Amino acid sequence: MGRLREIVFESRSAPALARFWAAALDGYAVRAYDQAEIERLAALGLTPETDPVVLVDGPGPSLCFHQVPGRDYTNNRVHLDITAPDRAAEVRRLLALGARLEREAEGYTVMLDPEGNQFCVADSR
Repeated sequence: MGRLREIVFESRSAPALARFWAAALDGYAVRAYDQAEIERLAALGLTPETDPVVLVDGPGPSLCFHQVPGRDYTNNRVHLDITAPDRAAEVRRLLALGARLEREAEGYTVMLDPEGNQFCVADSR
């Protein structure tokens, strides 16, 4: 039987989108780069700031951000739902991080991350 390893996002800027989601989710952080990885990137003419594949780890599945040139989707087929004890305060915090408000609904708010991917902020149950 398979196990969920990570959730993958195609993105225009993997490092920037990874930083947004690391800041948006409690207990998540961009995976640290060790010296061997920094050297591997350097050999390719890249740095952690230009890495086309960036991982974000936390208490749940890892999030993997793949940079895809020319990505232009009108709607994502999978999205994340996050919960917060104070939804309004969480929406304000996410707006300050660069998210955009799409619409309010009963019990949840639909938002867009900095690259236009939908996600929802729901009331904690």
